[in-house]
Amino acid sequence: MAALQPVRGTHDYLPDDSRAHRAVEDTAREVAERFGFGEIITPIFEFTDVFARTLGDTSDIVTKEMYTFEDRSGDRLTLRPENTAGVARAFISGGLAQSVPVKLFYRGPMFRHERPQKGRLRQFHQVGVELLGVEGPLGDVDVISLGYQLLDALGLTGRSILHLNSLGDPESRQVYREALVAYLSGHKDKLSEDSLTRMDRNPLRILDSKDEGDREVVAGAPLLSDHLNATSRDFMERVTGGLTDLGIAFEYDPKLVRGLDYYCHTAFEFVTTDLGSQGTILAGGRYDGLVKQMGGPPTPGIGWAAGVERLAMLRGEDAVTAPRAIAMIPTGADVESEALKLADRLRRAGFTLDLGYSGNMGKRMKRANKINARAAIIVGSDELAQGTVAVRDLDSGDQETVALSALEAVLVRFR
Repeated sequence: MAALQPVRGTHDYLPDDSRAHRAVEDTAREVAERFGFGEIITPIFEFTDVFARTLGDTSDIVTKEMYTFEDRSGDRLTLRPENTAGVARAFISGGLAQSVPVKLFYRGPMFRHERPQKGRLRQFHQVGVELLGVEGPLGDVDVISLGYQLLDALGLTGRSILHLNSLGDPESRQVYREALVAYLSGHKDKLSEDSLTRMDRNPLRILDSKDEGDREVVAGAPLLSDHLNATSRDFMERVTGGLTDLGIAFEYDPKLVRGLDYYCHTAFEFVTTDLGSQGTILAGGRYDGLVKQMGGPPTPGIGWAAGVERLAMLRGEDAVTAPRAIAMIPTGADVESEALKLADRLRRAGFTLDLGYSGNMGKRMKRANKINARAAIIVGSDELAQGTVAVRDLDSGDQETVALSALEAVLVRFR
């Protein structure tokens, strides 16, 4: 019988992987808390409409990538492909409109059935923030600054650049939409079937198409930035002015768009060249129409999400090291019980103790070296009778006899 294998596009996070993964998530949570964001944990599956209604029924995510199933009650459910929609649903169903501004941080797994590639899995993990109830550009600056400070805390600001664009207000987007459709209508013979389908319903999505024929057409398309009204230009100027005040460098990217109508004004991405063609490591934007589209009260919002795997990969394997344990080494079976109780005492005092479960002293010392232990506590019957143990510094090889009553004080230097 063949051995069972993981599903394609999934990954087992062994201790070194999970340590790097957890470091990214914990850093994101700590930075978010400094900005006053509290953590929200939403279900990993929702009613399918939560995503189909918000992501657009012509989007690749909805038509090709979502893991959707029918449960035993006949309900259509979907594993979340992203979490902004889930947070917006929680905002509505939790009655949070009376508490704005609402500042939420999340982390957890997402699911998309797409071709696995470097830093992109079918089960992947994201951290993200959503700011709901703030309509002015100061909210945009604060959210972008949060993302910048996360990347800075991870040591990645020198390896990424902020790309920024304005999507304009609804009036500007409508003017641009008409100009874009007029342009695309003259190139229908070169567009893919997917783009022809999107022409009337979501023409801005064509700008994100990966089809080579579409990309050739899009290269000559009018730019949204050329169709902004005075209100939209003023909003973007206030965002860029705030970023400049904070010393956050950025580049205008007129090709950076979001295809759905509930997006407006600020769109942004932090991009690196160190991960190949898939260079976006943190992306977000303003979505003032989302909550209303989902059936809630009109509520402005802005947020971002970042892939944990990609951030951990960009940091590198040496970014997080395992804590070095102290090895507990009984010299024989007659003192194992006392060694166990001593290990328990020290763990309760906050020390990291590795307890070898079997083998003579030589084998246990080999294990201590294998796990890169910082020190070893050698427990012998004669020493116990005198109320002492031997403590060996495994880096220097120095060894000393230590009274049991003073053990915690001596071990502090090996934390």
